Amino acid sequence: MPLESKEKNAVIRMFHVHKRYGAKQALVDVTLDIVKNAFLYISGPSGAGKSTLLKLLYLAEPVSEGQIIVDGMNLSRISHRRIPLLRRKFGIIFQDYKLIPTRTVYENVALVLEARGQQRAMVEKKVKSMLRVVGMKDRLSAYPPSLSGGEQQRVAVARAVVGDPTIILADEPTGSLDDDSAATILDLLDQFYHRGATVVVATHDRSLLERGNGRVLQLRQGRLDLPADI
Repeated sequence: MPLESKEKNAVIRMFHVHKRYGAKQALVDVTLDIVKNAFLYISGPSGAGKSTLLKLLYLAEPVSEGQIIVDGMNLSRISHRRIPLLRRKFGIIFQDYKLIPTRTVYENVALVLEARGQQRAMVEKKVKSMLRVVGMKDRLSAYPPSLSGGEQQRVAVARAVVGDPTIILADEPTGSLDDDSAATILDLLDQFYHRGATVVVATHDRSLLERGNGRVLQLRQGRLDLPADI
């Protein structure tokens, strides 16, 4: 792809990014372009820097050196008041779900829209529609502790995408699931990719990589194997 075209279509750009925790180098000189509507796997062993890379994209962690641009927003120059605007671009799926155990399935998903001030009728319509998509429409009133791991992760997927993000980040989304549940989550991510989202999955699960159709990049001791434009 010509450079001009690649730059125009890149939704995420990373330039010589380093991340240090004290003396430890978590990421080393990472340069990467991810184009709009890509499906990308970031693979590598535990401790390779996969989760750290995702956290830098939505400013859960600051870079130590280098620059990141997300949908035209330079994260090193972004004002504090624009950080919520940045994070609305992302839907984030965690390995440990991060559902609120004292809130129902419906309430966990609705919180995303309620925080944006959307009207109750619209919240109800969108939440029920999304729970139907992920196969959890019959568990609206259930609480997370009563659900299986696969069910909790489906709720977490619904919560991540109910706000119509342009970028979905999934951090080891199948790490604690059985094969059938993992396949369901992968199918859901594929659905949202085909709807136009950019999907980035951090995983060390070789079976997930073999089942998926996305491009694969390897992180090894914080260094990204080429090619670096996706």
